[in-house]
Amino acid sequence: MVKRPTDSDSEVSDEPYENTPKRAKTGIAEHGIIERVEMVNFMCHTFLKFEFGPQINFIIGHNGSGKSAVLSAITVALGGKSASTGRGSGLKSFIKEGCAASEVSIYLKNQGDEAYKPDEYGKSIIVTRRFTKEGNSTWKIKGAKSAQTISTKKEELAAICDHMNIQVDNPLNVLTQDSARQFLSASSSTDKYKFFLRGTQLSQLSDEYTTCLTNIKQTHKVLEQKKEALPDLEAAFKEASIRFQEAAKAREQKEKVNELKKELAWAHVRTKEEEMEAKFREIAKQESRLPQIEKLIETAERDFSAATDEVKRYDDDDAAGGNMDDLTQEKARLQALINSNKANIAQFTDDLRKLDDSVITLDKQITDFEQQIEEETKRMATKTQAKHEQTQRELEEARANAEDAKLTLEKLVNDVQEQEAKTNAVKAAGMELDRKQADIQKEIMNCQGMIQRAKDAEKNSLNPYGNKIKEVLDAIKSERWEGDCPVGPLGQFVKVKDPKWGDLLCSQLGQYLTAFAVTKNADRGKLYRLLSEFQNPNTLIIINSKDAFDYSRGEPPEGYLTVLRALEITNDYVLRVLINVAKIERIHLAYTRLEAQTVLEGLEGGGVAWTSEKFMSVRVFPEGGVASTPLSRLRNDATKLLLRGKDTASENARYEDDLRKEEQRYRDNEEARDKKRAEFTSERQKLDAFKNLRTRADDRYRRARTTFSNRQQAANEDLPINISSFQAAKEDAEAEKANNVEQVADVLRQKREYDEKNKALLPQLKDVKDRIAEFNERKSDLISKIQDAVEKRLKAQHNKDSYTSKLNAEKAAIAKLQEHADVLQEEFTNWTAKAQEFCERVPNTRKVDAIERNLKSVQKALEEREKRHGASVEEMTIEVNKAKAKLDVVQRDLKQMTTLNKALKASLTIRLQRWQDFRRHIALRCKLVFGYHLSQRGYYGKVLFNHENQTLTLKVITDDQAATQQASQAKREKDPRSLSGGEKSFSTICLLLSLWESIGCPLRCLDEFDVFMDAVNRRISMRMMIETANSSDKKQYILITPLDMGNVPLGPTVKVNRMTDPERANQS
Repeated sequence: MVKRPTDSDSEVSDEPYENTPKRAKTGIAEHGIIERVEMVNFMCHTFLKFEFGPQINFIIGHNGSGKSAVLSAITVALGGKSASTGRGSGLKSFIKEGCAASEVSIYLKNQGDEAYKPDEYGKSIIVTRRFTKEGNSTWKIKGAKSAQTISTKKEELAAICDHMNIQVDNPLNVLTQDSARQFLSASSSTDKYKFFLRGTQLSQLSDEYTTCLTNIKQTHKVLEQKKEALPDLEAAFKEASIRFQEAAKAREQKEKVNELKKELAWAHVRTKEEEMEAKFREIAKQESRLPQIEKLIETAERDFSAATDEVKRYDDDDAAGGNMDDLTQEKARLQALINSNKANIAQFTDDLRKLDDSVITLDKQITDFEQQIEEETKRMATKTQAKHEQTQRELEEARANAEDAKLTLEKLVNDVQEQEAKTNAVKAAGMELDRKQADIQKEIMNCQGMIQRAKDAEKNSLNPYGNKIKEVLDAIKSERWEGDCPVGPLGQFVKVKDPKWGDLLCSQLGQYLTAFAVTKNADRGKLYRLLSEFQNPNTLIIINSKDAFDYSRGEPPEGYLTVLRALEITNDYVLRVLINVAKIERIHLAYTRLEAQTVLEGLEGGGVAWTSEKFMSVRVFPEGGVASTPLSRLRNDATKLLLRGKDTASENARYEDDLRKEEQRYRDNEEARDKKRAEFTSERQKLDAFKNLRTRADDRYRRARTTFSNRQQAANEDLPINISSFQAAKEDAEAEKANNVEQVADVLRQKREYDEKNKALLPQLKDVKDRIAEFNERKSDLISKIQDAVEKRLKAQHNKDSYTSKLNAEKAAIAKLQEHADVLQEEFTNWTAKAQEFCERVPNTRKVDAIERNLKSVQKALEEREKRHGASVEEMTIEVNKAKAKLDVVQRDLKQMTTLNKALKASLTIRLQRWQDFRRHIALRCKLVFGYHLSQRGYYGKVLFNHENQTLTLKVITDDQAATQQASQAKREKDPRSLSGGEKSFSTICLLLSLWESIGCPLRCLDEFDVFMDAVNRRISMRMMIETANSSDKKQYILITPLDMGNVPLGPTVKVNRMTDPERANQS
């Protein structure tokens, strides 16, 4: 039976523990245990990797083999303090000597229902810590799903350890070598008690409860101090109440003042209402004259609408007519074919001339061969056989020399051709570099010109619009004009919203941005003379009356980007000028041709779009079909600075940057040209050398051939075979002549074919030219019609403007009256609202002046009474309310804080009681398990807890037969100091196993626990620890020993990792 423990000195009875039931085996931990440890340049290890089993792991090896480094690595990698390892004061001490950095990786199992973020990390969490000699330290936390780092924050590692209840700084979870020796051999009862509290985390709770109690006491002192201020607040409230009661009569006069103020407020409202009603009657009288004018306006608008439709119809006809780009391209194609055929015909004529010359030469050669055959026949009878043989030998020698010279010449000819190809290739590359250099030089000059223009524009913002534009504007202001004063340059009122469209819009609208606009045709000549006077004769002048027409009918639906929507135009007149002359409300913008086509095909009736890529104009026709033509590019003048969306200083900086880049390109290209020029010189020298060799070889071949001809001639004089040779040469010449005659016939045939092609192409070219002329004539006629329609529209617009001006004048008068009436109505509404906020409506018949006189007299009497009291009624009311509120707040806060402090103290008392219960229950469990473990050796003993003195003492009985002896209990119990080394170590191991039963961390790490045990105690301790580990619920044990495991029975749950011998031992 087990005695009930006491708080001061709890003991376990001496009865045997044979009947203590063994715990059944439980499952393997699904998370929180270590699967693998990897160390790189850590302590004495260059690289070390351990695979751990899920339950029991032994690490064995000789002293100095680096076993304890495993526990240090686990502590460091999982965020423990380096000092707790007992192996160094900082991370730098763990780096292997001679290395700059070290790295430790821990693989934590992460499975089961309580896994930590399984969707992110998977079945394993890999924690890697790297630290360097410079003191830098980093974490990388990865998952088993991928090699990608999920987190590098220590807070994430702390969250993982908290979730898995891993406590690497807990001395009972990771017992290092030094701590193990101290705990096993030299720890006092006080140290053991501290180990007990720290290992079970009771000390941490105790410290936190102590802090809470200190705060509660401090709060109690503050509340006592606040109570001392209550009497002063009560006295101040009593004094203010007395003064408030003495001012009762003054309050009555104050009420009368309030009543008079209410009456005065509504008297002002009534006066404003009468004024407002009079103004509305005047407006109604003025509006009665408007209907007749509006009818005239409607008639004028119908006329203008008809004229506008006519202009639009001609514009549509113009757009539907397309352009003549296709015809121009067809004309260029036909002209190119005809020119190509003419060049071929000329080449054929030259070939015929050369073939005729060749036939004449061959006829002469045939005649010569016939004469030589005749002469040879006559000389045949006079030659001897001996001379014939000598001649044949000389002939063969000459033939061999000629063949050798021919082969040499042919090789050199090939060499010359190959070298000429190389030289020409280098020359072509050099010419390409020369062309590129000229282009770069042109770009440099353009950049320099733009920089100068940007600087000029920075000094004078009107510079991009033309010459002396400021003087032009001043002259325009000083002139008298038939219509409105000309407006321009139009670009002053135009900005681009997105700079990426700047180049495209500037290139297409450039002439309109520098243009001026007049409202009367009579002013055009005067403005042209004025612009020409300041060297601007080419500036466009647009005639457009001021017509605020509705252009929304020509716009596409919302969401489609047009030129108008890409621009910000600050002048309505300029906006409508650009709509009339450039159709900016209809032209779409797109980046690519395909995008433009897609946008236009999505609209009913097609349309036109400009693309910023390759500057193309894309048209989709209503009846189907797509056409695209190139747009004009920007001129390299100051106009290029318009619609940039940037200031001139930025543009100047951009062009200066472009200039630096182009100058660098110029230098790089110049260097490449110099290299290519040197390469050409080298290749040219090689070619000249080959040509010299070819000349000498040609001379040698010519001499050898002459010698051979001479010997051949001599042989022909001696042998009849010479006649056959001449006959063969004659036949060859005749065959070559026949071949040339055939070539002449073929060339003549090809020449006739090209003549026939040109005859067929000439009518086609004429037809295309006629169509181009017809298109130009039709275009000119349509332009004339458009101009006439515009004139009609201007006339209709003038009539509309006249009626509109009259209507606007009438409306302006009414608007002015309405504005005054609106002000009166707003004032009446505001005054009524303010009066209603002040009080309910008060019926009154008195005038404002009478009420104000009565109010002033009552206020004067009230002021005299307030002077006697030293304060106004409001001030005294505020004073008593403030005193009451302050007293109430202090009393309420003091009551709430006192109640809260008492509740906190009561809660802390309950928690302290529960803490003592936990400590008592854990101690009792430790005693029971300690006795059970001692019984495995045949020992008996007790664990004595003295919680008041904070000591933990062991009492052990080592004699197996002590129960049968008659000796006293005191003689059979031994103090731990009197135990042998093995008995003491075994007893302390039993205590450690008992304490382990009271902690929840899944890891149990112990270093060199058996150094003081004899073989028997060590074997039993090993078996006991293995059985304990097997029966533990989801715990992992890592045990380190320098001794062999040969005499220890191992089971399937035990994994032994053996360290290699230390290097110094191997060397010795």
